[in-house]
Amino acid sequence: MKILLVNWNDRENPHAGGAEIHLHEIFGRLVGGGHAIDLVTSGWPGGAAQTVLDGLRVHRVGGRHTFALRARGAVRRLLAASRYDVVVEDINKLPLYLTQLTDLPFCVIVPHLFGTTAFAEASWPIATVVWAAERLIPRVYRRAAFHAISDSTRDDLVRRGIPRERIEVIYPGVDAAWYSPDPATPRADDPTFLYVGRLKRYKGVETAVQALGLARQARPDVTLEIAGQGDDRARLERLVRALGLGAAVRFLGFVPEEEKRRLLRRAWAVVFPSPKEGWGISNVEAAACGTPAIASDSPGLRESVRHGETGFLVPHRDARALADCMLALAADPALVARLGRGARAFAEQLSWERAARATEAQLQRVLAHGGGG
Repeated sequence: MKILLVNWNDRENPHAGGAEIHLHEIFGRLVGGGHAIDLVTSGWPGGAAQTVLDGLRVHRVGGRHTFALRARGAVRRLLAASRYDVVVEDINKLPLYLTQLTDLPFCVIVPHLFGTTAFAEASWPIATVVWAAERLIPRVYRRAAFHAISDSTRDDLVRRGIPRERIEVIYPGVDAAWYSPDPATPRADDPTFLYVGRLKRYKGVETAVQALGLARQARPDVTLEIAGQGDDRARLERLVRALGLGAAVRFLGFVPEEEKRRLLRRAWAVVFPSPKEGWGISNVEAAACGTPAIASDSPGLRESVRHGETGFLVPHRDARALADCMLALAADPALVARLGRGARAFAEQLSWERAARATEAQLQRVLAHGGGG
C-alpha cells in the first residue's frame, strides 16, 4: 500500500506526546512490512521541512498554530503529485476534514476527542471552535472507517453518531522489552509517586499535588515527581508553594527515555488524574516496568488500569481518594509488589507488533471495500 498519513506532530516535534508514539510505532512497522508512507505534519522553528523518520517520508508545513490552515494545501499537492491507495487522518487536535479533498479510501485514527473538556484547557473562543469542529465529524467523515484506540473512544464516537460497525478498536502496544523491571533499579527508599506527561491544565495534575498535601499529613515522607513540560508548569509551581509542599514535589522537566524508564522503575506508583484520555500510554509503560498506577476512573484510563490488579482507579478530582491510595501503597510494599506483578503481566499482553498487524488488516479491508463502509 501507498499511504498518505496526516497528524499534527511527528515524534521529533517538541510538542510530541503519546499520540506521536502511537503513530510512529505502528506506521514505522508498516514501512518495515513493505508499505510506502508520506506523513504530513507541522513544523517548528529549526525543524527540517522534510526528513525521514522510522522510514516515513515526513513533510512539515506550518507550525503549531498554523498547521490547520496549511495542511490541506500540502495534502492537495501530494495527492496531485502521487498515486496513493488510502488516506489516513489522525485526529489529534482539530479535525482537518480531509475527506473533502479526495475520493480515495479513507481511515480516521481517533485517540480521543475533547468534547467539553476543551473548555478546561483553552479560552472559551478556542474551546468553542474545537467543540464545534468535533460535532461535524459524523457528517464530514461519513464514508470513512474509524480506528479507535480504546473502547471508551469507540463509545464516544458511537454516541456522536458514528455507526459502531465502522469503528475498530485497536489497543496501543508497549515495548515490554525496553520497559521492564530491573533488579538493579529498586523502588525509591521513601514512597515516591510519579507523573509523566505534558503539563497541561486539562491533565488534572493539580489533583495529584493536592493529594500529596493530604497524604503528607499522615506520612511526611511521601513525595511526588513530575516529569514533563508544558504551559501549566508555572500554575502548578504556585500551587506547590501555596500548599507549603516545597521539596516534596520535584519538577523534573523533559526527561530522556532512559531517565524516564529509571523513574518508572523506582516509583511506587505513577499517577494520572486526567478527566479523559484515549488510553493512558504512561500507565502501560509503568506497568511494563512492574510499577502500578493510580488514575482517574475516566474514559480511556479505566482501560489502561485494571482496578485492584494493576493499580487503582479513583473518582476524578477526588484528591482525598487519591491520597488514600497513596497512603495504602506507602504503608504496604507487598501491595506495591503484587500490583506491580499484575501490571507487568497485563503489559505483556500488549505489543506494537499486534497493533501494527491489526492496523494493516483494517486498511486492507478499507481498500477491498473501496472506502470506509
